[in-house]
Amino acid sequence: MPTVPRPSSPSAPVAPQLDAVVVGAGFSGLYQLHRLRELGLRTRVFEACDDIGGTWYRNRYPGARCDIESTAYSFSFSPELDQEWEWSERYATQPELLCYLHHVADRFDLRKDVTLHTRVTRAVYDESAHIWQLTTDTGETVTARFVVLATGCMSAVKEPDIPGAGTFAGRALHTADWPHEDVDLTGRRVAVIGTGCSGVQAIPLLAEQAAALTVFQRTPVYALPALNRPLSAAETVAFKARYPEFRAAQRQSRGGTVFELPTRSALEVDEAERTAAFEAGWDSGLLSGLLRTYTDILADRAANETVAEFVRSKIRSIVTDPETAETLSPRTFPFGTKRPCLDTGYYATYNEPHVRVVDLTKTPIVEITPRGVRTSDREHDVDVIVFATGFDAMTGSQVAVDIVGKGGTTLREKWATGPRNHLGLLSAGFPNLFTVIGPLSPSVLSNAVVSIEQHVEWITDCIAHLRGNGFTEIDATPHAEEDWCAHVADLASRTLYPSVASWYTGANVPGKPRVFLAYTGGADRYRAECDTAARDGYRGFALSGGAS
Repeated sequence: MPTVPRPSSPSAPVAPQLDAVVVGAGFSGLYQLHRLRELGLRTRVFEACDDIGGTWYRNRYPGARCDIESTAYSFSFSPELDQEWEWSERYATQPELLCYLHHVADRFDLRKDVTLHTRVTRAVYDESAHIWQLTTDTGETVTARFVVLATGCMSAVKEPDIPGAGTFAGRALHTADWPHEDVDLTGRRVAVIGTGCSGVQAIPLLAEQAAALTVFQRTPVYALPALNRPLSAAETVAFKARYPEFRAAQRQSRGGTVFELPTRSALEVDEAERTAAFEAGWDSGLLSGLLRTYTDILADRAANETVAEFVRSKIRSIVTDPETAETLSPRTFPFGTKRPCLDTGYYATYNEPHVRVVDLTKTPIVEITPRGVRTSDREHDVDVIVFATGFDAMTGSQVAVDIVGKGGTTLREKWATGPRNHLGLLSAGFPNLFTVIGPLSPSVLSNAVVSIEQHVEWITDCIAHLRGNGFTEIDATPHAEEDWCAHVADLASRTLYPSVASWYTGANVPGKPRVFLAYTGGADRYRAECDTAARDGYRGFALSGGAS
């Protein structure tokens, strides 16, 4: 047990206006508010959007839905909530997920402490008083002892960095900022730029309306069938009966979903057995269905190639034109090292006569023009451009705020070469500033809701410990931070992830440092690390006293 300094009493204590400020009102922010309220803390949530919901308020594009089963992608903290809410589909759509979050907010009376349409633009730490001063875009300034960044992993929109993007005379849309009103594309010539998960989900539905749909693809994706369907009443009753044991298993699982871990290498079985395992994974309709077949899918290139070729064979079996099938077949990166997508008719859409794909590796985009998209070989005239260009993931929403810590150092300056923190929770020199599912935690490699609950509960327990023992500040120690960053990098280096230019490594944002941004050791191992640190008197963190 480390030696912890006794709290001291300053001669002129300064009391903050609030005990805590939470930034963001999605899954993370709402649950954090609920838990801090249970401690009796004066807490306020600031949300930049016009309503609560976070990711599921912003992402309204056609086809938007979760890629974790609805029954698992939901809060576990309230058994009553589990029993009263009923999911309509295996994979909930954005409107249903938003309704769920509205239900949670209303059930636990959370809205009264949420300030909407207000963005936190600056946060400055007062070292002597152990208080954060926050400024919003509405001109309001508040002070708080603790700040929780519940800003989300995928909320900082990556605007298209294409010459002439602002010159298009038609309608330009972005999947991450889709209009609230219905968008009628009937009879329109539509271009989609980007084939990540949002593009894969939107393209089949856009094709149903458009007179012509042209997809501009730089990098093809591995998409797996979702096999989505309505949930029957009998299924719902049966699942609710086993929710308690399922929730307990989720919390101890590697990725926040419950399945048996593989025990063998893909290279130690014959082709027939391997193909049978891959078929079962493909037919499971699960994002992890193929990744969990063998131990070395994400660690060995030869093993990975067996599943990559299996997916390519499926693409060839679905897409009737051989040239189009090859264009849609990933060959430049291992399977799973960029997030796979769940497919609801994606590949089959390219069999439609009015849908075509442009391979940007052969004819790259030169510019956007008033009439459409100019590639190196021609100009494509369109009426509507849909940018599916994604996000500045993991770190973008945090460095978007002007955060000033000890010694006047900004978070942007500290993270200039990549994010640095301890346990993904606190960055040294920025005391009492917690992050939920941010960089260097399991985050996007796990079921987000399970990881959100784990983070929120750790943060809540930490704040309760500080207050109960008269401390007013917790900060990560530089040594622990250095060790954690090295540990995360070491674990990642044992996988194929860092070898690929992806948003996992920040490669989709020009100028962003190339660092693998998530913890690859598993949510179960990560939970154990966090719990051990807390049990050991918050080992790796410096606790100090002040005005209480």
